[in-house]
Amino acid sequence: MINGFFGGKFMPLHKGHLYCIDVAASQCDRVVVIMFINGDEELEILKTHHEPELKVENRIEQLKRVCELYENVEFHIIDDTYCRTPDGVNDWNMETPLVRQYLPHMDYVYSSEPSYDAYFRQAYPEAKHIIVDEKRITYPISATMIRAMKTLEEKKLWMV
Repeated sequence: MINGFFGGKFMPLHKGHLYCIDVAASQCDRVVVIMFINGDEELEILKTHHEPELKVENRIEQLKRVCELYENVEFHIIDDTYCRTPDGVNDWNMETPLVRQYLPHMDYVYSSEPSYDAYFRQAYPEAKHIIVDEKRITYPISATMIRAMKTLEEKKLWMV
């Protein structure tokens, strides 16, 4: 059985995320999608962004519905509240065993960020990091870009 992992904040969930889930689902027998909530970056974003699509309950419901479209994709949530160093910064190394509870062995870990490669090699040494649409050619968007957009009409072009 080929296992894959894709995780993120999904702030907001957008077409690039869907594309990554679709690629993972087509390459793996089982894909675990994890939404990390209450991380320091998320809390910082929520100080200045109050859009409904960024509320945690809306993101959970939306991603849950997306994952249900695939027979081989399952969805889980990890609360990062307890994954912080003493100075309050999120520690991805503390997340690793929490991810492992859902996927003890993975063959692939998916992202669109080459900068995650070193962490993934250390945290999931058995897994190959698959970088999906690194240059964002298929979907030239990121959650950061969507949050910076001024109008809802503009955002709706990219969000799910």
